[in-house]
Amino acid sequence: MRKDPSESSDQGAADQSASPGYGKVSSPYDLPTERFPSATPTSGSAGQRLPHTDDELDYGDARGGGLPTEQIPAYRQSGASDMSDQPTQVIGAGSGASLGATAGDPSTDRIGEGDVKIGRGTLDLGLLALRLAVGGTALVHGLQKLTGMWNGPGLDGFEEVLVNSGFQQAKLLAILGAIGEVAGGALLILGLVTPLAAASVLAVMINAWAFRQIAEPGLEYFAPAGTEYETLLGVCAGVIILTGPGRISLDGRRGWATRPFIGSFAALILGVAAGVCVWIFLNGANPLI
Repeated sequence: MRKDPSESSDQGAADQSASPGYGKVSSPYDLPTERFPSATPTSGSAGQRLPHTDDELDYGDARGGGLPTEQIPAYRQSGASDMSDQPTQVIGAGSGASLGATAGDPSTDRIGEGDVKIGRGTLDLGLLALRLAVGGTALVHGLQKLTGMWNGPGLDGFEEVLVNSGFQQAKLLAILGAIGEVAGGALLILGLVTPLAAASVLAVMINAWAFRQIAEPGLEYFAPAGTEYETLLGVCAGVIILTGPGRISLDGRRGWATRPFIGSFAALILGVAAGVCVWIFLNGANPLI
């Protein structure tokens, strides 16, 4: 008698299920050893999600999630007033607020990793030209008084001029004035101890201005009888004190060369006081009438 094939298969399946030697075999791959962060936020925290694009891989997604692998430092100014009154020599890689808080500190003058150094442009070249003009003019006039070069009066002639102008201690004053112009002019050209050199030239120019002023009645400015030459040289000497000599100088690495402050202002006051005191105590005439 012929058997039904379906009955045979059903019987085989029943026998196989009943046999203890067959069944689902376990695998070590059924239990993962590492779980990735869940994309669903959990209670009490924002949760994490895996990055899906290149931008999210680099910076994270717009909601702050993602696992950034690289972050490029960027300067972001937090307010318009953060950097308005601060020097613009160094821009750091941090925020604008942190830069504004430390820009005035001399300790931050050192360039760090990630900082951007802002150049001074033509500022140092302009200061060099100013120093050469003022220092060179003072030097040659001082040599005229000290040695008689270039048809100058020499010390004797300079002393006679001072006596005729009403100065006391004319001989000593002639020597100090001539040396002050020569030394001050030479040091200005070199850019060495610049605040004191410019203060010396300023003191001489104050007395030269007063000497020129009493030669003519009333206030005179325009050349040849006026004081425009002495005024210009004196003001330029004061400007050099306040701005510093710049980096193209022997003082280039000193603080007063690029960031003059209290010391340079004191040198300016010293130069003005020296010139005024010499005129008042050794001459005494009123140059304003």
